[in-house]
Amino acid sequence: MRQIVQVFDRGDSPVVPAQLPPVPRSFTSRQRELDRLARWRSESPVVVLHGVGGVGKTTLAVRFLQGLAGEFPDGTLFADLRAFSVDGPVSADDALEWLLTALGVRPDSMPVELAARTGLYRSLVAGKSLAVLIDNALSAAQVRPLLPGGSSIAVVTSRQRLAGLAMDGARFVEVDPMDLPASVELLAKVVDDDRTSAEPVAAQELARLCGGLPIAISVVGARLSSRPRRSLAREAATLREQRIAALTVDGEPSVQTLFDLSYRDLPPAAARLYRLCAVHPVGDFDLPAAAACAGLPLPDTENLLDVLLDANLLREVDDRTFGYHDLVRVHARDQLSATEHAAALRRVVEWYLDVLVSADLALHPLRRRTGPRYERPLALFHNDIEALAWLTAHRVTVRATFAEAVERGWDDLVWQYCEAYWGFFLHSRHYQAAIDMFRAGVLAAHRLADPLAEARLRLQLGYAHAKIGDQHAAVEQNTQAMQLAEAAGDQRILATAHSRLGRSARDSGRLTEAIAHYSRARDMQYAIGSARDVALCRRRIGQVLSQLGRHDEAVSELQAAASAFESLGDRTQHSRALMFLGLAALDSADPASATAPLTTALTLMRELGSTYFSAEILTALGDLAARTRDLSSARQAYTDAVSLYDQLSDPKAALVRAKLTSLQ
Repeated sequence: MRQIVQVFDRGDSPVVPAQLPPVPRSFTSRQRELDRLARWRSESPVVVLHGVGGVGKTTLAVRFLQGLAGEFPDGTLFADLRAFSVDGPVSADDALEWLLTALGVRPDSMPVELAARTGLYRSLVAGKSLAVLIDNALSAAQVRPLLPGGSSIAVVTSRQRLAGLAMDGARFVEVDPMDLPASVELLAKVVDDDRTSAEPVAAQELARLCGGLPIAISVVGARLSSRPRRSLAREAATLREQRIAALTVDGEPSVQTLFDLSYRDLPPAAARLYRLCAVHPVGDFDLPAAAACAGLPLPDTENLLDVLLDANLLREVDDRTFGYHDLVRVHARDQLSATEHAAALRRVVEWYLDVLVSADLALHPLRRRTGPRYERPLALFHNDIEALAWLTAHRVTVRATFAEAVERGWDDLVWQYCEAYWGFFLHSRHYQAAIDMFRAGVLAAHRLADPLAEARLRLQLGYAHAKIGDQHAAVEQNTQAMQLAEAAGDQRILATAHSRLGRSARDSGRLTEAIAHYSRARDMQYAIGSARDVALCRRRIGQVLSQLGRHDEAVSELQAAASAFESLGDRTQHSRALMFLGLAALDSADPASATAPLTTALTLMRELGSTYFSAEILTALGDLAARTRDLSSARQAYTDAVSLYDQLSDPKAALVRAKLTSLQ
């Protein structure tokens, strides 16, 4: 639609342009952005409002400028540069012709050349106080000739960032989608009846489905206004099913059209990245994940991400972490072919598996693995601290990519995810999530007819069941793992199965049986030559000996295990052996001797950042303080342990709370 400027003949009186469109009566919220605009207004004559299409940049700009009407006695100018119109963007030549006409220049006096028009424009506005709204700009070059200078101001809106205008002293305000309360308020204003108050839950769902985009909310509100008998719940159901396609009203541009136009103007490589990153299983992703989606090198991906950021089709969550607006992500996915989608998803699922493998190796470098991904691992982490920090931050993403692998039936990836997740599980202890995950891994390995993989995952599943007190399920899984290992002749898995059955016997109070299982596992691991696994067995034997009251034997086993883990460089198991050494000392004639090993163990675990193991050691320190009647220290240690267990939703929190209560 062409912009039409009508100039009325007022004789010799100068024309005072007043071209700003009206602010919709439904304008809502935006106080934060208005405050920022007011601040920048005092610092710069040029302000750029940028954000995704439909987020309300133009309405915000008009609202801001109308609030300043008294400061610009020479009028207001408006130029829609139509950057994303189906007809294409307006040239600076044409835009200047509109502005000059509004300032009273007659057609027969209009300069032809761009430079001449720019010079005349600046001459006319010099000494005046004008507000100029430059709407829907495509580039800094398109905008620059329209900047008035002097005591006038220009507000520019664009889906691009227009960073080049920083050279002209511009300030930038990013316009974000509206929050849920403001979205509901806007919907109520647009619908203008009592339906939103009568159906508050449906109103919130509609607002949420519109993703905070005023244009989407306005489209939905317009549809409802034209259908006074239509319930909000029915409209929400329609929107749930169709999302973008439903956001349209006859005769008006749809949200689909807005995104289509932005997408159409992307370079082919950027358009491809826009599509492919939409397969990422969770909303936010970093640079390496984007590169994995597209199968591109990091430098190329980074350049293309900058293109998408400039187009406001992506938002920067923090330094080099990105995300789509909800509706933009739906649009991007709609552009994908089924083949593109499957290939990109497979790449990103494999990428996260490779990172998980790398993190697992950093956490437990000596543990035996069988997955083929361990044969050519990526070296992504310098130490176990870095690895655990990444796993903690990306836990939701790892689970989501695993779920995609399960849904797609990629059994070869599913079981390997489970094996690689083991190291993190030992620190995070999200039991139910791990049980669900390991169960899926067992089924995947079984379908692949890989008995060793199935046996290892059954051992993991059995361990998780044992930790939540389901000894029946634990024994069942460990016994099946033992049978698979015996059939395959794998002594390592067989030894581990004996060790896990020893744990079940210990937890059930059958301590002599537990020592028999652990001793058999130790002898098998010694024959195999696995020093780490021998040390694990000795640590477990020491725990049971301590329970039996055989203190000197327990200390001997635990000290040997701690020394072995320290020499092997296994920080986690060294710390755990020290913890159990301290626990053994608690029941000895000299409980104060527990202080040194427990304190060292806590230091190691805090350096690593392990929430679960730190909570275990704090509980032991609380027991030590309670035993020596240092109630203040006991209370603090128990409180800290409860806080950590609560973070993990671990049932041990209740046990430690009981200890706290007993101190009273």
